[in-house]
Amino acid sequence: MKTRLNGPFVVPVRDIVRHPGEMREHQFSVTLKEQWGEGIVSYEAGSEIDVDVRLESVHEGILASGTVDAEYKGVCGRCLKDIAEPVEVEFQELFAYPGDEETDFEVQDDHVDLETLVREAAVLSLPFQPVCQPDCPGLDPNTGERLAESTGVEPDAPIDPRWSALQQITDQGNAADRRGPENTEES
Repeated sequence: MKTRLNGPFVVPVRDIVRHPGEMREHQFSVTLKEQWGEGIVSYEAGSEIDVDVRLESVHEGILASGTVDAEYKGVCGRCLKDIAEPVEVEFQELFAYPGDEETDFEVQDDHVDLETLVREAAVLSLPFQPVCQPDCPGLDPNTGERLAESTGVEPDAPIDPRWSALQQITDQGNAADRRGPENTEES
């Protein structure tokens, strides 16, 4: 994998290359130039992500492990309300020293490029069906209103015509309850 040796995710590792046991920690923030993610939520262009990474020299290469803190934005998958939620995701990958074997991540000119690693970790952490709250009731299928913000009037559920005779009985019972007791004797 060829690396651009410039960019916000490229970190120099010259001082720890081929020195097993050596470690460096880096913290940096990056403003995204393009949107990350294609679903109903994503990391928008212009948003900022924070990367905290520990680079450890091992015999095979440089082990990069750390966390990404960001905020995704989009809409609720049930009620279409705008949402924005923070995300913290961990990552870990070995950047191998160049050699005979082809690997996905390699140390290139004493640098590691974390962009692909960070992007994959962040995008894969996006929820598949994001919701504004865990028990979001969604939209009313008849009116299109958000059920969480409805007027409080419960719409009558459609009744199967085969059960309509039973509905008449319950309607009569409800009417009798509203009238109250007709003949009451006081003792």
